[in-house]
Amino acid sequence: MSGGLLVAGTTSDAGKSVVTAGICRWLVRQGVKVAPFKAQNMSLNSFVTREGAEIGRAQAMQAQACRVEPTALMNPVLLKPGGERSSQVVLLGKPVGEMSARGYHGGRQRRLLGTVLDCLAELRGTYDAVICEGAGSPAEINLRRTDIVNMGIARGAGFPVLVVGDIDRGGVFASFFGTVALLSPEDQALVAGFLVNKFRGDVSLLEPGLDMLHGLTGRRTYGVLPFRHGLGIDEEDGLRVSLRGTVRESVVAPPVGEDVLRVAVCAVPLMSNFTDVDALAAEPGVVVRFVDRPEELADADLVIVPGTRGTVRALRWLRERGLADALVRRAAAGRPVLGICGGFQLLGEHIEDEVESRAGHVDGLGLLPVRVRFAREKTLTRPVGEALGEHVEGYEIHHGVAEVLGGEAFLDGCRAGPTWGTHWHGSLESDGFRRAFLREVAAAAGRRFVPAPDTSFAALREEQLDLLGDLIEHHADTDALWRLIESGAPQGLPFIPPGAPA
Repeated sequence: MSGGLLVAGTTSDAGKSVVTAGICRWLVRQGVKVAPFKAQNMSLNSFVTREGAEIGRAQAMQAQACRVEPTALMNPVLLKPGGERSSQVVLLGKPVGEMSARGYHGGRQRRLLGTVLDCLAELRGTYDAVICEGAGSPAEINLRRTDIVNMGIARGAGFPVLVVGDIDRGGVFASFFGTVALLSPEDQALVAGFLVNKFRGDVSLLEPGLDMLHGLTGRRTYGVLPFRHGLGIDEEDGLRVSLRGTVRESVVAPPVGEDVLRVAVCAVPLMSNFTDVDALAAEPGVVVRFVDRPEELADADLVIVPGTRGTVRALRWLRERGLADALVRRAAAGRPVLGICGGFQLLGEHIEDEVESRAGHVDGLGLLPVRVRFAREKTLTRPVGEALGEHVEGYEIHHGVAEVLGGEAFLDGCRAGPTWGTHWHGSLESDGFRRAFLREVAAAAGRRFVPAPDTSFAALREEQLDLLGDLIEHHADTDALWRLIESGAPQGLPFIPPGAPA
């Protein structure tokens, strides 16, 4: 069996995904055959593997950090929220039904522990090391009994645990101490130490606190990672998009032509795979922003209606906010609109949905000659094709089946005047197609925008992953990390009271 490590966090969004990817890239550069693993993920950003399995997008990017193909073994359980209290459960890459949070945590989750441990064991039999990512915080004491992603998986595999804290939020010392102190003695024995994320300033000023933390807990800090702009990989949820973050947080790259191109993305409810716009934000002179008001569409050269886990709900939201009318006016004026997946479906004539929303017949916006019927079977494919004279690759994740009744062929969807629609996620990552599409948009918008001739989205991804690897290599004690991965948590770590409640 191989070695391994669980990267936990004091909170959600502490940096677990980034740190896991960074450790993976550092290891693979040392010649280690490594794989990522997240037992259970909750995300609306997902990806389709070559064998047609749906997994979290972050695990797909971590696999890229490892320079291996992603598989369902790397994320055996994916929960896709469909509302405040229910999620679609995707098991080993395939949907197995909807379940309430109470029903899932009430017993189903614990029964999946054997399945996720089997997946982890299979990875350990193939790779030299497996770097696991936890979820939320391991100290969520209300969920510990059914936990299969934090200490449950660490205990099951005997893996040491590295706890990551985001110091930019404040309170990191209390978070580190409290995380350990709320775990049972058996769980505490696996918590090897801490890693500080997003530090700004002089590390020497932090060191006295790290020494005191070591004295209080008997656990060392394995590194202090400095704050860096735009270093996220694909996010699990929220509105933080990795390369869009680079554009927003630093100087926008100057356009090649005379004009910039402004892209507005409608922030629909249950927005999924908003990572589709990363490739646009990576283009010099393209400015991407998320919007939720009709007046914010006025100066946009392109409006994107992205994917969503709730097509009918998103359509209702667009109408309630006046965005639907604004989209119809745009199309009538010959101004570009792109719908992707659920966004494509709601641009059609009508929707028959007895599966996702169970709303039955619903009129769409009528911008595309398309009728959509929701099927119980989910489409999960990795299509390859051609559009605008360029090679295109993408992936599909949808229940809606589109019947295209007219217009000009566009990937699996169609184009009607200035409005395009497709189910293909990730198509804009194909460099030649993206440039051709942006030229069409610029012409329709009357902008003197010229796409950069040499932007490679794949190369930018690799650079980003290498930067994450550099952070680990230069700012963490890599010798100590390797000892953890190879030999497990140090023996004799002290118990910190009070421990988990009885």
